[in-house]
Amino acid sequence: MAAQRRIDLVLDSVRRLLRVGATANLLNLLQKQHPADLAQVFTELTERDREASFSLLADRHGRLAMEAISELGPEAGATLLATRSAEDIARLAQEIPSDDAAALIDNLPEDLSAAVLDLMRPKESGVVENLLEYAERTAGRIMNPQVFALAEDLTVGEAITELQSNREVEMVFYLYVVDDRRHLVGVVSLRRLLLVSPETPLKRIMSSDLISARVDMDQEEVARQVAAYNLLAIPVVDEENKLVGSITVDDVIDVIKDEATEDIYRLAGVSGDERAFTPALESLRKRLPWLGVNLATAFVAAGVVALFETTIDLFPVLAIFMPIVAGMGGNAGTQTLTVVVRGIALGELTWSNSRKALVKETLVGIGNGVALGICAALVVWATRGNPVLGMVLGMAMIINMFVAAAAGTLVPLGLRAVNIDPALASSVFITTMTDVFGFFSFLGLATIFSQYLPRVP
Repeated sequence: MAAQRRIDLVLDSVRRLLRVGATANLLNLLQKQHPADLAQVFTELTERDREASFSLLADRHGRLAMEAISELGPEAGATLLATRSAEDIARLAQEIPSDDAAALIDNLPEDLSAAVLDLMRPKESGVVENLLEYAERTAGRIMNPQVFALAEDLTVGEAITELQSNREVEMVFYLYVVDDRRHLVGVVSLRRLLLVSPETPLKRIMSSDLISARVDMDQEEVARQVAAYNLLAIPVVDEENKLVGSITVDDVIDVIKDEATEDIYRLAGVSGDERAFTPALESLRKRLPWLGVNLATAFVAAGVVALFETTIDLFPVLAIFMPIVAGMGGNAGTQTLTVVVRGIALGELTWSNSRKALVKETLVGIGNGVALGICAALVVWATRGNPVLGMVLGMAMIINMFVAAAAGTLVPLGLRAVNIDPALASSVFITTMTDVFGFFSFLGLATIFSQYLPRVP
């Protein structure tokens, strides 16, 4: 809370200084902020104020400005950069690590990104271009190629000397050991390096049992491995097991955040790159297709209701309770879907081990249906004076909660099995199934027990 209050104070000060044109004071204020705090300030400013603040900081303190927009994310950061000349972007891109620069440049307009790469220093542009050759969302794209490695025939003393003389490495969590052809053969922790005699060969203290990531490994799988093995960094190797880079825990945190955001958005049928201040027309374009699909499936549910039009005419009271059955089923399905999609994302749940999850979720669904169905039946009996109507509602809820649990488990697993993102498409199918089965079970049971229901006078 204290940190948020401080950021709010900085934000108010930035707005006030921009309003009165006090650029010197504004620059002084911005230069004192952490890049992550600046990113939050930029996010909450209007587009005009954000561009003015960033331009002022970029002209006087390029590194801080670029670190701040790296924290914003590649899409938002590239939007700010795109207002500047290719020469300025090339200069600024060289202020940050190559993996962050590659992410930003990749999100620039194609002609501008090509111009920027041409203007960067050969060494830096070559590194960035190499990163951009890897597919998006892979280990190769997010790795830092400036990885510190030691030859396997060195001693501990020689390794320490090498480390002290190397000034290009961003951060060192582990010391990777390679052979004369740069194949990754082992790893040594800094702590281990400092606790043994300087004459000790690295081969004797290195661990050859190490976790690594291939350049083509999905970034989500990289994050899963780092989390599973409690790593601070993970080495990246090519198809020949040659060390080509490393991914540090700060990059993994960004991946986890992005993947979680994307899954949450997709569960709601929203594009993963949409943000709170995305232009209205762009948001409309991204949301409308899925809402159109939902509209089509809603007509399927309406068709089921139409089958029982005569029953509804005779017993209009049924229309009052229809939304309860469908709504409770939809909510139960969303709960199951959230748990299952998370299990799939974390690698805990696959088609082969899904039986246990299916049994558990169906038992939960039936249990919820029985408990809530009895409550609903008692309420209907008490308010409408008809126990059969309450029984019909309770039984329909049990059936639909079972359907919701089964569909919430099987639909995302089935989509995953055919290589369709379960977070993107599952909710549409599950909503349709709970609506269809909910209406069908409720109205069907009402038709069966119609002789015991109150008719229209």
